[in-house]
Amino acid sequence: MRCKLACFVFLLVSSQPGVVLAESHIPSLDDATAARVKIGAAIYAESCLHCHGMMGRGVEDAYPDSLAGDASVGELVAIIAETMPEEDPDACVAKDAEAVALYVYHTFYSEAARLRNRPPRVVLQRLTANQLRQSLSDVFAYRGQVANTSWQAEQELRGLEGTYYTTQKWKKEDRKIERVDAVVDFDWGTDGPDGKPAGEGDVINGQDFHAHFEGGLRAPRTGLYEIVVRCTTSFKMYLGHHDHELIDNHVQSEGREEFRRRVRLTGGRVYRVQIDLYQRKRKNDKPPSRIQLAWIPPGGVEEIIPSQYLHPEWSPSVLLLESELPPDDRTYGYERGIAVDSAWDNAVTDVAFEFADHCFDSLWPDYLRSRKKDKADRRTQLRDFLGEIVGTAHRGTLDQVTRERVIEESMAAGEDESWIIRRAVLLAIKSPRFLYPALDSDRPASLRAANRLALVMHDSVPAKWLLDAARDRDLTKPQARREAAWRLLDDARTRAKFRDMMDEWLHLREADSLIKDKAIFAGFDASVVSALRRSLDRFIDETVWSEASDFRQLVAADWTYSCSKLARYFGDSWQPADASAAAVDGFFCSHHDPQVHCGVLTHPLVMATLSYHDSTSPIHRGVFLIRQVMGRTLRPPNAAFSPLSQDLHPDLTTRQRVELQTGAEGCQICHQKINSLGFALENFDATGRFRERDNGKKVDAKGSYVTREDVCVPFNGGRELAAMVSTSADAHRGFVNRMFQHFVKQAPGAYGSETLDRLTDRFQQSQFHIQELLIEIAVIASEPNPSGDAT
Repeated sequence: MRCKLACFVFLLVSSQPGVVLAESHIPSLDDATAARVKIGAAIYAESCLHCHGMMGRGVEDAYPDSLAGDASVGELVAIIAETMPEEDPDACVAKDAEAVALYVYHTFYSEAARLRNRPPRVVLQRLTANQLRQSLSDVFAYRGQVANTSWQAEQELRGLEGTYYTTQKWKKEDRKIERVDAVVDFDWGTDGPDGKPAGEGDVINGQDFHAHFEGGLRAPRTGLYEIVVRCTTSFKMYLGHHDHELIDNHVQSEGREEFRRRVRLTGGRVYRVQIDLYQRKRKNDKPPSRIQLAWIPPGGVEEIIPSQYLHPEWSPSVLLLESELPPDDRTYGYERGIAVDSAWDNAVTDVAFEFADHCFDSLWPDYLRSRKKDKADRRTQLRDFLGEIVGTAHRGTLDQVTRERVIEESMAAGEDESWIIRRAVLLAIKSPRFLYPALDSDRPASLRAANRLALVMHDSVPAKWLLDAARDRDLTKPQARREAAWRLLDDARTRAKFRDMMDEWLHLREADSLIKDKAIFAGFDASVVSALRRSLDRFIDETVWSEASDFRQLVAADWTYSCSKLARYFGDSWQPADASAAAVDGFFCSHHDPQVHCGVLTHPLVMATLSYHDSTSPIHRGVFLIRQVMGRTLRPPNAAFSPLSQDLHPDLTTRQRVELQTGAEGCQICHQKINSLGFALENFDATGRFRERDNGKKVDAKGSYVTREDVCVPFNGGRELAAMVSTSADAHRGFVNRMFQHFVKQAPGAYGSETLDRLTDRFQQSQFHIQELLIEIAVIASEPNPSGDAT
């Protein structure tokens, strides 16, 4: 009787747009499924439409949220059978519930249905704060962009170039020692840099010498750094540009030996650094010669700057931009440049003025020095200088309209060079040509491809070699873009952008303020957290940028990077795998322990961030796994959640308390997914330290996961969870989606409804090679004319 009524209702509503989608419009449905969809449409119209609306868009006074997600058909059947309709949950069960689930899933609920009904388009966006900083840094270094050392070369040469003179002068004959110093941390006493007392074969007189350190300082991530120099002699330190004095202690301050400066550095940039130390002829009361170069990185603790962030080769000038920019939208899990308001506009204006000051104070004098033999008059040189700056900012093009409006009108408005440069630079930076990279439809297709490649890989403007490639080669061809992308890959900026994605993916932005109960977790302090940050960074660098670049190692490797501090707190599994191997910057490969080490999934920095200050949080960990790792969606909780106090249930384990609190039927719709994943990580306490017992009871780490294909996968503990993730098609798809969104700042579907499926298939065929995935993302996103271009 129910099915007959459903068919009758179907005939009445089939003509209403949005209620029934003919099976011919749903690809890949067999006849039997199509028939069930029709029956489900009729039941939906009769029992669901008044609450959920046409195409599940919601009804304001009933259920306003749209029906969209990625639950499987089986999960939808269970929800409908148990809870729908609310006034009579028993009215739609068994085959009727299945029919409604099939209709909802194939018509408007699933990702494929949403893409079919409302295909996404490439959204017009402004530069994000990081893209603005990266782009201006490359405009500032427009003459030396290609001089940035490749990542591979940087790893082979570490430290700063140290040159030592017997006097305070720079005479060649006084230069006695040239070497690469891994770090700047010296206590020479009264002997001097050669370590030999005066009169005993000393090369450099410890009473009177000059030490010169030079090279590059790489910022691993964007943020505020505190540079700390401790020195007992007079010295000067320069950072970013050879004229930019960060610290001036040339006239030595009496009794002062510590100097601190806070600077905002951009991740992936290599900042030119120079220190000149002068030991003047020593008197009896002068202290021994000592110098240390340290820093406090974002979220870290003070440490001697490790050699991995120092490079001895010459580095071009890099912009030190101090102006604050408002945070960008992150509601989709990645930065998007969508907010355009007075706060953003005023901040960009401040940045433009600051950049203009740097152009006048640093770049313009550099330009004049480089053109000493040029016979052109100064006004012509100024015009050429502005042409190079504006052309670089506008990504390789300087059309006649821009030249007239920005350069010629500025030149004609006065004689003051400072005013001319500031006016022209302000107009260039505030121009949509610079702030909105997608507004490039009037440019040659090959140049558009170059601009988009640079933005995807480096968040920046294209380097000169890439502009030359756009002119000399046809970058509209995928293979040409692929080759260019591989060259762009070998750069610290690409690594920094990937690390930023990992911070977002692993919820590590909260790690900077990580605090645990000292009474419970004695020894877990800020220095341990800082060491964990470096441990995780080293592990990610090793797995992602190795030749294999294997996603499976990223999420399931049975080792990590450790140091003596971490080994003391976390135990034997964190001791060195090879006791004879030398540590690099204090870090070494740990023991291989498949129970303790499961890639990034069980790294203590991740586990501790996803915990409370005194206990684990299976819910936070489960939400992280289902949303971030498996790439699934969850609706927001119905109410604010506070964990049950341990004092109320002193005999229960954390798992038992969570099961007690989330056992209600209304909670289980989501928590049966969340808890069954989060419980698998219960062997790791609130600091990420492995444990076998919780509250005196053996840890129960059994869990399961239901795939998009309705397959239930059971597991027990972190090792089996990691094995499941490493082979899961859902996890592969989720990672590909995350990579695309972060690097492109757009949804994959905007480049074609099959883009995500195609990339996931290629990722699997490449043996999960992360670098190759990034290259293919760049090739797709740099297509000059993608389907659904910027709107």
